Amino acid sequence: MLKIALIGCTGSIGRQTADIVRRYPDRFSFSSLACGSAGEELAALCREFAPRRALCAGGAFEPPAGVERIEEGDAAALFADCDVALIAAGGFSGLRYTLLAAQAGVRIALANKESLVCGGELVLRAVKRYGAQLVPVDSEHSAIFQCLAFRRDAAFDRLVLTASGGPFLHLSQEELRRVTAADALRHPTWNMGAKITVDSATLLNKGYEVIEAHWLYDAPFEKIDAVVHPESIVHSLVLFSDGAALAQLGYPDMRVPIQLALTYPERLPCEKPLDLAALGRLTFLPFPAEKFPCYGLAVAAGKAGGTLPVVLNAAAEEAVRAFLAGRITFPAIAETIQDALGSFPREEADSFERLAGTDARVRAHALSFIYGKSAS
Repeated sequence: MLKIALIGCTGSIGRQTADIVRRYPDRFSFSSLACGSAGEELAALCREFAPRRALCAGGAFEPPAGVERIEEGDAAALFADCDVALIAAGGFSGLRYTLLAAQAGVRIALANKESLVCGGELVLRAVKRYGAQLVPVDSEHSAIFQCLAFRRDAAFDRLVLTASGGPFLHLSQEELRRVTAADALRHPTWNMGAKITVDSATLLNKGYEVIEAHWLYDAPFEKIDAVVHPESIVHSLVLFSDGAALAQLGYPDMRVPIQLALTYPERLPCEKPLDLAALGRLTFLPFPAEKFPCYGLAVAAGKAGGTLPVVLNAAAEEAVRAFLAGRITFPAIAETIQDALGSFPREEADSFERLAGTDARVRAHALSFIYGKSAS
């Protein structure tokens, strides 16, 4: 029985993880459950799965009998007796849990992009120091992991990340100024949470994945490419020095990479095998970096390193929240990020406390910029 500490149990990845545990109750159980604020949903999951511990970082939560309530200051206890820590909490807040899981020396199934975007150096240092194991859950990085035979240190020539292109791939710049949050949330192939869906529409998400690839596979940025693949069947490719290329294919269903991160190298059956004849064809298009500046801003911040990826992410989180609330336009997301990156100097990413302090300062700055744009 594999014991899972699930951080972010009420989000999209968390709910799909619960589906997997329901499907294989003889293989998986939850040792801990944690969420940000959905206390009633967390309580319902505790009644269903009976974890030993549960944490709700905000909002009311009363655990059922037999479940120990963990306070946020004692979050390390969530990983006391688990086999796998699945980090699915959204945003910068997930980094703290990833570091705590690394310190516990367990397998980390990482679905939180911001952990590596903002704190890649700290995470990898902790993984090495405490003997933890880092396994990607993102479909793109799960694909690369599979193509490299489950080795993060394997040799390759180039990594190629695929992107659906989002719902606005073919819109003009003028049309992009008029899109709404509802438009952005209609992703053509994936069903995801609101923040990551908007990040996919701006292609910021793909920039994040470039930074993740840099840390996960020790990949120079010059050896990481992106291509548009509207069908979302090829999840990424690895090119080798002899001209060969390996790709991982599958329907857009996050339960596949989630499940694999829990069980690899073993594979358990999933619901829908791939039917190539039914697909008919697969399409690949040039990546439209010029039209979607968030991608370039992310890659530039990743190359600069230090605290600048934290600046990038903090501004992006506040900008996306404002866009979803109807306060700013779609192009203003990139404008907010660009302003923040130009307003904060690079510092060394030498501690979580430094990153957290940068995160807080950038959020305040971004909110000032956003409200200034809203008033103008």
